[in-house]
Amino acid sequence: MARSPLALLGVTLGGYQLGRWLQRRTGGHAVAQPVLVAIVVVGVAITVLDIDYPDYRRATELIAFWLGPATVALAIPLHRQASRLQGFVVPMLVAVAVGAVVSIVSAVWLARLLGAGEDIERTLATKAATTPVAIALTESLGGIPALAAVFAIITGIMSAILAPATLSVLRIRDRRARGLAVGAVSHGIGASRMLREDETEGAFAGLAMGLSALALSLLVPVCALFLF
Repeated sequence: MARSPLALLGVTLGGYQLGRWLQRRTGGHAVAQPVLVAIVVVGVAITVLDIDYPDYRRATELIAFWLGPATVALAIPLHRQASRLQGFVVPMLVAVAVGAVVSIVSAVWLARLLGAGEDIERTLATKAATTPVAIALTESLGGIPALAAVFAIITGIMSAILAPATLSVLRIRDRRARGLAVGAVSHGIGASRMLREDETEGAFAGLAMGLSALALSLLVPVCALFLF
């Protein structure tokens, strides 16, 4: 019974709800990310029950299906904030493109500096993209797609935890800039975090997530010509 699809689905949703409860109990502490808590709960559960990840993935296909509509729904707050785009479009596009290049180059150079193999370098190059995009780009580069998904998720979680506080320390107050910065590197996890903090920040984080994925899709192959 514990290995049934319904039970595994319940464990996943229960882990996420536990994360939300901890978040409320801690007053919205940055470390109390529901996604992070759910990952820990699910990881422990499938390890104890000796369930292979492919079996778990098939059992929770329903959740994966709803990720698409949930991502599209991020366009709703952006529509409400459409007037805030005035005079911001060009700087935004430039920032996303430059940020994508910096993300690719810095990840590859850091991996090279630490002595990683070229397959790891190619895998890390896509870490700032959303998980599906990172997997596809890594396959085209000859990296390790499964590891690319791990890097993308870790990047998203860590950025969602650290980025808002870092922006505050740097005295970046513009709601649009804050949302753009977080969404460009922390994907849907960061967008949901910013949406809880402020609707404008959440709207621009959602927009940045899409633009960053597009920019990385275009720039990773170009940068790869010079890096590898």
